Amino acid sequence: MAASAAAVSGRPLTMSRKRLQQLVDALGPSTKHFNKSEVECLIKLFNKLVAESSSRFAAAGFDRNMFRDILHSAFGMTDEMMMDRGGVFKYYKMKTCCHFMQQVFHTFDRDKNSCISATEWVEGLSVFLRGTLEEKIEYCFEVYDLNGDGYISREEMFQMLKNCLLKQPSEEDPDEGIKDLVDIAMKKMDYDHDGKLSFKDFEKAVRDENLLIEAFGPCLPDIKSRMAFEQKTFRESS
Repeated sequence: MAASAAAVSGRPLTMSRKRLQQLVDALGPSTKHFNKSEVECLIKLFNKLVAESSSRFAAAGFDRNMFRDILHSAFGMTDEMMMDRGGVFKYYKMKTCCHFMQQVFHTFDRDKNSCISATEWVEGLSVFLRGTLEEKIEYCFEVYDLNGDGYISREEMFQMLKNCLLKQPSEEDPDEGIKDLVDIAMKKMDYDHDGKLSFKDFEKAVRDENLLIEAFGPCLPDIKSRMAFEQKTFRESS
């Protein structure tokens, strides 16, 4: 997407009521989890965030830094959290790291132009906030498939867990503990025993045990954050 003169100068683009309604109508088929009023609220929020941003290119949409800040402020997705993995990995403390924020950014940025447009914002939130289990499985798999080859490898699991697990002071070699977690994940999820997780493996594991959907790091908003965002956005933006 080429940046307009207004975008380069940092002046926020304004959207006419007619253009807003056209965009709302166009988004209808691809955002089935939102009604038209909610889609309009999300577009208004997008425009508001763009207008408030100090980024030179904000008018073209959200860049990585803007998007990371929004995920942090709206959903607390850079704070440390205690994640329960349903007894598979017991309890361990994780943080949502910048690496995951980049992966989440890529899942929203469907045209891969390094900028999230209003359309990508609404379509991404449709899954992020209200997606079906199948949609969220596809989303999480895409986040975890770091190199985009259609598989989650041992190396990718190790990298994700190493980046997101908080080292405990008593641990002499935390890498060994992470390797143990990778082994547990493979035994639990690698149904065809080929040493990596295909989408089919991941989908079956999550359907058998839903909590495994975020097995390799938090990449979805928790219920409290999601409800707070929706209440604020759909009440205040209307």
